[in-house]
Amino acid sequence: MSARPGKVALFEQLAVDGMDYMFGNPGTVEQGFLDLADHSGTDYVLALHEGVAVGMADGYARAAQRPALVQLHSGVGLGNGIGLLYQAKRGGSPLVVLVGESGIRYDAMDAQMAADLVAMAEPVTKYATRVVDPGSLLRVLRRAVKIAMTPPRGPVMVVLPADVLDQLTDEPAVPTVLPSTRVVPAGDDIARAAELLLAGSHPIVLMGDGVAVSGAQAELAAVADRLGAPVWGVNSSEVNLDTTHPRFAGNLGHMFGRDSARIVGEADSVLIVGTYVFPEVFPELASPFRPDARIVHIDLDAYEIAKNFPVDLGLVADPKLTLEALAGELARRGEAVKPVPVTRPAAAEVPETMMEQFARELARQAPAELAVFDEALTASGPLTRHLPPRLPGTYFQTRGGSLGVGIPGALGVKLARPDLKVVGFTGDGGSMYTIQALWTAARHHIDAKFVICNNRRYRLLDLNIEQYWRELGIPSHGFPDAFDLSRPDIRFADLAASLGVPGLRVEKPEQVAGAIETLLSHDGPFLIDLITE
Repeated sequence: MSARPGKVALFEQLAVDGMDYMFGNPGTVEQGFLDLADHSGTDYVLALHEGVAVGMADGYARAAQRPALVQLHSGVGLGNGIGLLYQAKRGGSPLVVLVGESGIRYDAMDAQMAADLVAMAEPVTKYATRVVDPGSLLRVLRRAVKIAMTPPRGPVMVVLPADVLDQLTDEPAVPTVLPSTRVVPAGDDIARAAELLLAGSHPIVLMGDGVAVSGAQAELAAVADRLGAPVWGVNSSEVNLDTTHPRFAGNLGHMFGRDSARIVGEADSVLIVGTYVFPEVFPELASPFRPDARIVHIDLDAYEIAKNFPVDLGLVADPKLTLEALAGELARRGEAVKPVPVTRPAAAEVPETMMEQFARELARQAPAELAVFDEALTASGPLTRHLPPRLPGTYFQTRGGSLGVGIPGALGVKLARPDLKVVGFTGDGGSMYTIQALWTAARHHIDAKFVICNNRRYRLLDLNIEQYWRELGIPSHGFPDAFDLSRPDIRFADLAASLGVPGLRVEKPEQVAGAIETLLSHDGPFLIDLITE
């Protein structure tokens, strides 16, 4: 391989690894390699804020099931992207983040924008490093891609000093090799798992996004049917089981551990697959499981198995292959089980709200090839009730606790899956974290649709503080004024228009059907400002 500048070799490596998009916001220290972007095989998708770039990459990586490339500008750009990098880490999104800096030769100067970028990124990435020699530039990039894509997947960060990229390298650009993790436990371990799970009379299955990453939805359903167990989503933000399946019981909460404890507390046989337990802000410190519960945990992330509570059998293995083997072992044993009833709220118990009507009408008009990115939060119930997540790759929910992923996440999904009609739902509060993403949608002609569920406040905070009052015996009173977003009123359709995206405000039930028809038929990005209260 002939010598060429590192910045040229960089794009060669991106090409052989199939990196079609670079989501970013440019800065001066990246100008050397960005000067080559327009003539490369990697399309630069311009975001007006680093959170938008990371959010789009997160949606793209989830929908494409491949690494997504992000470019951030030095310490200030990395700082702006850290909130959504945290979300990517918690959710296991394989992002490869390239962060520029002025150069190694300036290390002693403590100059403008100087920062320890690796130290900044380490808490929110799986791996963070800095290239210090042009002869290892491509080696480090391939290592980063491999680490990002090896389960447990997650974001990685590589610092690219400008003076290193300007130097020559003769490294060849070759495709990154991803090690196979399609491993299955020994037969004795499968037999023991079946024995433990059949020993109880009140089984339960707790599933997470490791199921979707492995493609194990059918195998999970087969095991749940064999056990007669209800299946609950834990860290479950994708389609890990068809939510209309008779064994699907719902999703556990992400706020208070006592809510999860009430659900799992009676189970005497527990199967945990592809998730950690439990992803709550205020988890229970004592084990929520019965002292005599038999617990089997299957995951490719060894760290998460028995991290907080003991298990009887931990299997570091591929969920799909392991569940397939477990289903076969359960069938071979042929032991009769009495299914645990799965109860769901009756339709009559659901109040008729604006969001309920909108979701019902969207379900009526929606094409079969519909994908939803769901950051609706408190408005999510009607959405999943009328558009139940069923097919893998068509439903993506926010995860990790960071606000603002709804609009950019939908854009990333659309770029990854242009064959799908993509609608992103977010709240009025969450949308304002990354509203600049609409400009990116207009600039790059990304035909995604957006719905702002506008209740003019941080409604989730209302619900959480009510729980806090109950726990501490504090009498109910007015919510803090800091939760209010009504003064002044945010006119989202007008704001969208200023960013190049047409939209409508929907305030009355009779406007819903026509607005949805316009949303779905419009050629290009479109937004609905839905007044839900």
